[in-house]
Amino acid sequence: MSDIKPTVLFVCVHNAGRSQMAAGWLRHLAGDRVEVRSAGSAPAETINPAAVEAMKEVGIDITGQTPTKLTWDAAEESDVIITMGCGDACPVFPGKRYEDWKLDDPAGQGVDAVRPIRDEIRTRIEALVADLLPAS
Repeated sequence: MSDIKPTVLFVCVHNAGRSQMAAGWLRHLAGDRVEVRSAGSAPAETINPAAVEAMKEVGIDITGQTPTKLTWDAAEESDVIITMGCGDACPVFPGKRYEDWKLDDPAGQGVDAVRPIRDEIRTRIEALVADLLPAS
């Protein structure tokens, strides 16, 4: 990890649902103690409205986020890379910590289907925070 604060990159295909919710949770739970990035291998035009609504229900606003194309630099500069269904499109860099989170894709789903995905992401983010930022 970096000496200052760890950098976490969340990657999914469209960068419109899972990775945006994960980034929102990490920003919410870790504050400025972690640098948070998200990207997609084939980014959508806009964030999934059901993901926005599901996060709004728990007090997290992700409306200001924009799907972003995954770049070599973003991956290379991150300490932890968490993939969510992007398969072979996700780059691999030696020495990086990788996790592949098997999560349902919220694309095309309503908010009722997105809530359990949101909640599973929160559980995983809580464990990640506990691992990256152990209590002093």
